[in-house]
Amino acid sequence: MTDSPTHIAGDWGTTHLRLHLCRGATVLEKVDGPGIGAPSASPEAALFDAIEPWSCNYGPLPIWLAGMIGSRNGWREVPYASCPAGVTELRKSMLRFSARGHEIIIGAGVSCTNPLGAPDVMRGEETQILGAIATRPELGRGRHIFALPGTHTKWAIIEDGKLQTFQTSLSGELYALLRDRSTLLKASTADANDAAEQRGFDAGLQRIRELRTVPLTHLLFEVRARQLIQGMTHADASAFLSGLIIGQDVLGALPLFDGTLRTVASVPIIGAPQLAALYSAALSAHGIDAEPLDATALTVAGLNALAHH
Repeated sequence: MTDSPTHIAGDWGTTHLRLHLCRGATVLEKVDGPGIGAPSASPEAALFDAIEPWSCNYGPLPIWLAGMIGSRNGWREVPYASCPAGVTELRKSMLRFSARGHEIIIGAGVSCTNPLGAPDVMRGEETQILGAIATRPELGRGRHIFALPGTHTKWAIIEDGKLQTFQTSLSGELYALLRDRSTLLKASTADANDAAEQRGFDAGLQRIRELRTVPLTHLLFEVRARQLIQGMTHADASAFLSGLIIGQDVLGALPLFDGTLRTVASVPIIGAPQLAALYSAALSAHGIDAEPLDATALTVAGLNALAHH
């Protein structure tokens, strides 16, 4: 049948599994499952539990997977491809095997020497970059810088459709650790206030712009002190912390890659919508235009590009 599914495409990270039943580039159905960090089931069991209805209806479809499922903590480790890497190099580096009658294809991550001269790695973001190029061919021509905010934010240089190098920032994980495990947000009662959150975030960005040469470690304790002395609310303080971290992340990215961030017409931001909006605001504060793109949709598009290259 011409309308039958052709494959399953999945974004499988530490906390989430997002599977898409596809016919070519068209997504027919979606289903979610546990990330690889979930203790309840093996990756193989979790995958086949999630797709059981599809397997019953359509038989053993090929399953294309990207993300941390190919890491050392995932199902099977897939060695990193080296930069420069485009669709051809990444397709050659994928791991293929069979499980329960299905062909399983897991994407390779990418390694590089970053602009600071250190080893760096990504796993999953490279597929999103391929998806952006597949859906926006102009991004595959010339030189572009992509921002991929998340737990481990990536700043990546793409030249003529190939990932050349990138820099990782621990911004997302740092924020989560300080929010949940430090004393910084334990000086006021938790509250929810959208206006306060925007006000706090903007204040954090402004603080970073005012004190560009001051290390982040010298500013973070303000989050607690402002609650104790100035009566800053919990919502304000949480957003202020986010503004400090994202503001300094963007500030630190400005000189990378020979200052490319200041010269491009617009920066594609691939990430969750709310986080992409915060990075857009931080870039805008430096006069840099940004274009948020949907990370999940681009993962599917990137896997489809690999499947049909």
